[in-house]
Amino acid sequence: MITHLAGGDWLRRGHNVLITGPTGVGKTWLACALAQQAARSGFTVLYARAPRLLEELRVSHGDGSFERRLAQLARIDLLAIDDFAIAPIAATERNDLLELLDDRVGTRATLITSQLPVKSWHEWLAEPTLADAILVRIVHAAHKIALKGESMRKKQVKP
Repeated sequence: MITHLAGGDWLRRGHNVLITGPTGVGKTWLACALAQQAARSGFTVLYARAPRLLEELRVSHGDGSFERRLAQLARIDLLAIDDFAIAPIAATERNDLLELLDDRVGTRATLITSQLPVKSWHEWLAEPTLADAILVRIVHAAHKIALKGESMRKKQVKP
């Protein structure tokens, strides 16, 4: 699957990649490798940690740049969102996430990493109607990679 994804067809088709697994198994590393390959192939790429991206969108409401920022994000070929569902989500963040994803669905690729399995995202989003709307935009046309194993960070520590 990784070789297939490295070819970039998923990017051209506006498909998503969802990488899940426990801490330290290489989700971010794999996401960055796919994002780097996309950039080397001529695609525009933005990497952002989910908490910071949602905070940026929250602030953009206050300074009047929300619509402009959404338009910028909609034009990026690959938006890599790391650490999705790592902290509780506020109602305004759910709304912003829906707006962000709605502009991208079917036209631009989104890559998401999360410690939380995809089957738990609906519960994490907490509001059933918005959760349904968000997840249909994320999970539809998505390649799913569930990593397993022990943290690679533990292996790096030598006594």
